Amino acid sequence: MKIVEINSVNYGSTGNIMLLIAEKAREKGIEVYTFSSCGNDMKKGIASHNFIGNIISRRLSVELGYYTGLSGHFAYFATRKLLKQIDGIKPDIIHLHNLHSEYINLGLLFKYIKKTNVKVVWTLHDCWSFTGRCAHFEIAKCYKWKTGCSHCKTCNEYPASFIDMSKLMWKHKKKNFTNVKDMTIITPSNWLADLVKQSYLKDYNVKTILNGINLSVFKPYESDFREKMNIGSGKIILLGVSFGWSYGKGLDVFIELHKRLNSDKYQIVLVGTDENVDKILPRSIISIHRTSNQMELAKIYTAADLFVNPTRQEVFGLVNVEANACGTPVLTFNTGGSPETISKKSGVVVKYNDTDSMEKEIIRICEGNIFLEEDCIESAKSYDMNKKAEEYINEYIKILKRD
Repeated sequence: MKIVEINSVNYGSTGNIMLLIAEKAREKGIEVYTFSSCGNDMKKGIASHNFIGNIISRRLSVELGYYTGLSGHFAYFATRKLLKQIDGIKPDIIHLHNLHSEYINLGLLFKYIKKTNVKVVWTLHDCWSFTGRCAHFEIAKCYKWKTGCSHCKTCNEYPASFIDMSKLMWKHKKKNFTNVKDMTIITPSNWLADLVKQSYLKDYNVKTILNGINLSVFKPYESDFREKMNIGSGKIILLGVSFGWSYGKGLDVFIELHKRLNSDKYQIVLVGTDENVDKILPRSIISIHRTSNQMELAKIYTAADLFVNPTRQEVFGLVNVEANACGTPVLTFNTGGSPETISKKSGVVVKYNDTDSMEKEIIRICEGNIFLEEDCIESAKSYDMNKKAEEYINEYIKILKRD
């Protein structure tokens, strides 16, 4: 069996998912080739990994995509070279991940797929595949994607564009992404799967495979975090983790909770901040720009009494699972796939954007000690990343057996 995987990057959450699937497949004797855009933070020396285009061509495509509003219409020569490489490999399955980020020509890619009738697996990590432009639409409360996008409210958000071409882009995407002979769509949450079934992708087979975490890293530790941060033993730690704090991730909610909660009882800690976030945070909120590794992050999760996730747009909610794996309960808004990641014994879901309810639940959970560490850990066990990679490999086998 030969597999080609394609993603916008070979690092971060989506890149690591791609590489893990490839690693586990190779262990079973499957030949896997991975491809990603060429850019900063590139991992060198990855087995059978190839870069699409170069830094100059990528930057040119990004600029053209921004100023024309025609995302995925450039990177012509880079895509031609990619397709020539794929043609030489002759894969049984092409596994697509993120196709946005201006590194690939969508028309050329899908023309090749339809011409060769190669089997396709497409893992959707956001909503971009079935909208005219945006990757998320929950905050904007825009559902035009169901019938045809236009007059986009989020042109300044990723993937940003200078001109609103969402109407034309929706039509182009629909033309490219539909009528593929054999394509299976995989989503990391039931919430996203339900949206796919309401879009122009509804005629494809849709399967949910949850994202996973490294349970050998995310687990309870002896943690000296309180001592390092001078947080008293009797003080309740409320933790938030994001690597891109914004309104969408609920930064304003933490600032509001800081105003409302008794500062003698509660200590808010935010991980993944930066200098710009620091400027708007109250001084008594502990701000941690980054952790040196995942184990350090796991020790912070372990030290926390409650993980608070007031996200307003979330496809999955991996941070919830990481917190549970470290024995810490979760409180989150009813947003996207975030509620799916916790059980009744490991966390609480409150109404979307309801800060009042979030405040009340913080007090009830923390002062009532209503969750057990072992129940939280148990809830996270089903998210073992190695088992999730195995599910993908099993899906490959099922797809090839259909012939």
